[in-house]
Amino acid sequence: QVQLVESGGGLVQPGGSLRLSCAASRMIFSGNAMAWYRQAPGKQREFVARITGGGLTVYADSVKGRFTISRDNAKNTVGLQMNSLKPEDTAVYYCNSLPLIYDYWGQGTQVTVSS
Repeated sequence: QVQLVESGGGLVQPGGSLRLSCAASRMIFSGNAMAWYRQAPGKQREFVARITGGGLTVYADSVKGRFTISRDNAKNTVGLQMNSLKPEDTAVYYCNSLPLIYDYWGQGTQVTVSS
């Protein structure tokens, strides 16, 4: 069964931090690079960060130095530590494999950065 469950979003002030978590089914997670994506209102979904099975990471320029992606291969989970948050980080955040393997997305988790 294909499953992705994101959690950890919320409302935070500019400069604050949040940690997102994604629980993935083994079909998507095992042996695959995983990524976080986000979609702001009125915009297309965009790439945020990627991590390979071996732990190599890539970040979008807009989050480099502020966000850290991680994975736990024993638990099939992916994390995203977000620091120094800005209003432009406001979006629904999703995790999935990269490249995409299944045409399936979880419900996402809303992150709102506002004073």
